[in-house]
Amino acid sequence: MTDHAELHTSARPLNGRRAIITGGTTGIGRAIAVMLAGQGVSVYICGHDAGHLEDALTQIRVVGTGDGMVTELGDPDKVRAFFDAGEAYLGGFDITVINAAVAAGGLTQMDEDALRYAIAVNFTAYLLSAHHAAHRMTPIGDMVLIGSLSAHILGPSSTVYAGIKSGIAGFSEALRRELGPKGIRVSLVEPGKVGSNMQYPDVPDDKQRQMIEAEQMLRAEDIAVGVEFLLTQPTRTVIQQIVIVPRALEGE
Repeated sequence: MTDHAELHTSARPLNGRRAIITGGTTGIGRAIAVMLAGQGVSVYICGHDAGHLEDALTQIRVVGTGDGMVTELGDPDKVRAFFDAGEAYLGGFDITVINAAVAAGGLTQMDEDALRYAIAVNFTAYLLSAHHAAHRMTPIGDMVLIGSLSAHILGPSSTVYAGIKSGIAGFSEALRRELGPKGIRVSLVEPGKVGSNMQYPDVPDDKQRQMIEAEQMLRAEDIAVGVEFLLTQPTRTVIQQIVIVPRALEGE
């Protein structure tokens, strides 16, 4: 007689889990926070704009529970303070989404202050966030790093951003092997073009809406669906990497 339990694998439920999300007030981070809250996950987020934080928390609290703070992750001490606050609010956590990032251009297009800031937020804060999470998360836990397809599609105006995201890709792969035996799964999500304020000023809101309608650009919620998939896999598995791109890529 067939054991029907052997015919499929069980999804891991999200309800009751607890998540810290960097950059959870806008774009991809916000979409992930709202998705998780709606699935019964308590969330703690941060951003650098009080208005964006208030708006995000309003949406989160419509579907679930969460809190957050305004901070500046370019300051290493404030990365620690954010994780301290999140851990205290949640009473421990088993999901970390490292997402906060700022746009960056070509090396010769940026002054030194802008370059230092991009490195601080997009790279140093990523590693510091992973460091805090690795020492605090309860197993079996999930660490999700939001990278970018820019790590692989290289151009003369993307040298800094591409270089940083390439570094994050390598870091994610090595960290997965380091933390897996400790009960923490590490996954990398690399989105293509996503409608958000990261596209400004090159792609204004009206153009973003047109591209999303034409399926040449993704919505942030599309990335959240991918994150939901990897977080609900059985604990014996890890989704190493997800690349999510628009179906109707412009010019392809």
